Parts: sequence; structure tokens; C-alpha cells
Amino acid sequence: MNDINTNGLSRRTFLAGAGVMLALPALGRAAEAPPPRRLVAIQTNQGIMPHLFFPEQAGREFALSPYLKVLEAFRGDFTVFSNVSHPGVDGGHANEVSFLTGAPHPAGAGFRNSVSVDQLAAEQLGNQTRFSSLVVGVSNGGDPSMSFNRSGVLIPPEKSAAGLYRKLFVQGTAKEIKARVNDLRSGRSLLDAVQARARRLEKSAAAADRQRLDQYFSSIRELEQQLLQAEGWEQKPKPKVAAPEPPEIKESAQLITKLRHTLDVVKLALETDSTRIVSLFIQPLGVLSEIPQVTRETHSLTHHGNRPEMIEELQKIEVAQFQALRDFLTNLRGVQEAGSTLLDRSAVLYGTCMGNANGHTNKDWPMMLIGGGFKHGQHLAFSKEKNENLGKLFVSLLQGVGIETDHFAAASGTLPGLELA
Repeated sequence: MNDINTNGLSRRTFLAGAGVMLALPALGRAAEAPPPRRLVAIQTNQGIMPHLFFPEQAGREFALSPYLKVLEAFRGDFTVFSNVSHPGVDGGHANEVSFLTGAPHPAGAGFRNSVSVDQLAAEQLGNQTRFSSLVVGVSNGGDPSMSFNRSGVLIPPEKSAAGLYRKLFVQGTAKEIKARVNDLRSGRSLLDAVQARARRLEKSAAAADRQRLDQYFSSIRELEQQLLQAEGWEQKPKPKVAAPEPPEIKESAQLITKLRHTLDVVKLALETDSTRIVSLFIQPLGVLSEIPQVTRETHSLTHHGNRPEMIEELQKIEVAQFQALRDFLTNLRGVQEAGSTLLDRSAVLYGTCMGNANGHTNKDWPMMLIGGGFKHGQHLAFSKEKNENLGKLFVSLLQGVGIETDHFAAASGTLPGLELA
């Protein structure tokens, strides 16, 4: 290409100058990028007994409730929320699918879900890691997931801690990698064919249908990018970790053991930056006989009718889950990252979809947030008569991981009283 001269500046002179300008940052010490921020959302869908969870006092001088005493070592790292819920989200157990979406009336005949907060975050942050998000379930029955894509379609969960470990850290043979790449390329070819048909349909579509087709094309483009990204990652070696693959657990009674193994692998996923977004759905079913003195089925215990012997048994199940959460937080705190810890950079949301499972009430959800760089050590209590919109907490979480937004579902603005440090 010939030299050009614009306003007396030749192309050669400009490039030489640009080279000097590009070299200037190397003369000093480059600023180290801060560790990434992460989001982990955990729902236990059989409820949390409110009288054992909520503190009696609001503010910072609250006495720890029985369940919060399990997390006493993290008192300065968590915030408890009372009298929060999603407006219009009702239907007892049916509302578990709206836990991360806020979509109203999930028990209704015409219900269609919307995008969950984890997947909204994954859309914007997921291209920075091998896995845009991890959708994980721990259950002794069913298909536990609370994550939904932008079309409101349920994302299937990984239900095995061992399977999750292999997905994250087992490379596979060259033949297996080649087969997966071929599958991804076949998927892209199929998308090309589908898009070509849709383009032909667009020419004859009514004006009212073109907007729906535009949304369809946007979905295709997003899927194309995901397939391209996945193909690129297939060519790169997976991270190596010292921890061994956890055992496969088939016994339905060992749900707490399965939960602990799963949380161990989630910690490894965050530590290796394999993903920054995780949803974990805990679905306790059946008799969890691995817990001493638990003899009744979990769901029936939630309908305890205030009978002391049933409350005592249910408390053992719920305490076991809080103990597993405590050990997960301890592991996150134990990983140092550029002057902070993995817990400091990971917002862990923990809660349930019912205010009181004994009555299937859908107000006053027990919720708490741990870590993530927020100003913690408080109990934020809102109006019992008019619950605060839980979606505002999700706006705070999205902003906390660096996403510029001021609304989610039916909520506008962040949650009052919750601020980043």
C-alpha cells in the first residue's frame, strides 16, 4: 500500500508514532487486573423453617438465630433479608421454577417462564470462560433445575458431582475431542440451514410476525456464538486439579453427602475460572437416613403441623444443609486472590421459594447473601404487609458482577440497604 498524507502526516510517520504509543505502557509496570467476580445461586426447595432462620432484630446488632449460628464464623460476610418475595409468584411448590426468574403465577395454565438471573449474567459474561454457566442439581429424585434461557426453556441440570468433575477437568482422548468438534460443526451447519429457511419465510411474513422472526434470528446468532466458543475451548487443555474425582453416589438417603461433593466441585470450577456463574438446586426428597435420628420422608416433615417431634427431625435436615453451606464458604475463603479471597469475589445467594413450607405460603422468603464484595453483617428487614421485590436483589447481584442494568423482571433499581464495599 502506498504512503498516504493527511494533514501533513504520512502513513509511515503515523504508524511509527502509533508504535511508540503502543510501547509506552510496557515502560512501566502493567496494572494487574482484579480477580473476576462470580455469582452462585442456591435454592433449597423444601423450605427453611422461618422461626429458626430469621433474626428477631433488624440492623447490625441482631442476635444469631439457631440456623445462623451454624454460619457464625461468617457473620461479617453475610446479609439476611426478611419480608422479600417476587410479586405475583404463587402456587406453593410450583413457584420453585420462578425462584431465579420472578415470572408470575407459575401454577397457571398458560404460564411461560422468563430468563433466570444466572442465565442473564451468563449471556454477558459467559464468553470469558470455558463454560458460560453451570446448572447443577442435587436430588434423590426428579430433574432439579431453576435455570431458564431467554425463551423460558428449562436448562437440564448436571445431577452427578462425578459427572460435573469430568466435564470440568477430564480432557478426553484426541479421538473424543475430534468427535465433539465435528458434532459442534454439524450443529453450526444445521443452524445455517434453519436460518436460510427462516430468511425465505421472512420475505412473505406479515409485519406483525417480523418482530418474532427478528427475535428468532437473534437466538440463532447467540447459539452460533456459543457453538464457536465451545469449539475453541475444545482445542484447549482443561485445567488440572489435585482433588480426585468424587465417587458416584446412588443411595437416595445420602443427599447431604451428594451436596457436599457437588459444592466441592463447584469451588474447583470457580477457583480454576472454568465458569463464573453457577446455579444449584437442592431438592431433598425421601428419607435422609444418613442424618442420625431422621426417620421420616422430608416433604412430609415440612408439613409438621407444629408437632415438636417432626420439627426436631426437620431441623436436623436443614441444619445439615447449613453445615454443608458453611464448609463450602470456608473453602472459598481459603483461596487467596490478589489480596482478597475467592469468597470476597463470589456472591453466594442462598434461600428458598416458600416463606413457610408448612402452609405453602409464598411471602416472606428466607433469603441470605454471602460474600461477593458487598457491605455485610446486617439483617435487612422490610415491610411484612408489602414485601420488598426480590428482583431488586437480583439487580444488585447483576451490578455486582459488572453488568450495567437497573431492572430485572418486575423490579426497578437495587435493593435498599445493600451496597458494594
